Amino acid sequence: MSSSQCKTIDLRGQICPSTLLTALREVNSLKMELKTGDCSLLFLSDNRNSVTHISDAVGSMGYQVTVVKEEDYYRIVVCRQG
Repeated sequence: MSSSQCKTIDLRGQICPSTLLTALREVNSLKMELKTGDCSLLFLSDNRNSVTHISDAVGSMGYQVTVVKEEDYYRIVVCRQG
């Protein structure tokens, strides 16, 4: 099995719905790689509402979502379930 690649998308300074639309576009463009575990996505956001909306939307699509609060922003990691 090959090692997983991670793509980082910096959404800091943006608010919803722009952040959610960007996140959904990225998830959909990499859905095959995410489903097979060949890649993961890392979103950086400083908007708490965006974090909630992204986490809920992507989680309902069947992906594992992990949110880590850093000092002044959030890290949202999206990868395949399980």
